[in-house]
Amino acid sequence: EIDKGNITTESFTLETRKIKLHGHCQQKSIASTEPTKKMLSLPLNYKVEEIPSGCCGMAGSFGYEKEHYDLSMKVGELVLFPAVRKTGEEIIISAPGTSCRHQIHDGTKRDALHPLEILYDALK
Repeated sequence: EIDKGNITTESFTLETRKIKLHGHCQQKSIASTEPTKKMLSLPLNYKVEEIPSGCCGMAGSFGYEKEHYDLSMKVGELVLFPAVRKTGEEIIISAPGTSCRHQIHDGTKRDALHPLEILYDALK
């Protein structure tokens, strides 16, 4: 719909916001985070920066299993958790992956929003 011109920048706020994006593993390995970054940049003054992280540690349902919890948290601590902790509260953390959002919250106590939640909140 964006490429067809049915969703345009005029639909969104002119507020300035910064977003840090964590793409989930399947998205990064099979496709790309570029469409998500493009979508999150629809509001003219929204600036998106991708967190240079690998897996959040959940690996789908892996981190939900009790016997894998500690390992999943260690993976999150490699890059993602420290990057989120260094990010000011005024900056939005975004993650399209459900398990990624849970992991970010459990590992940092920060809420990560799905990209569509961010765009919904940005509508005029």
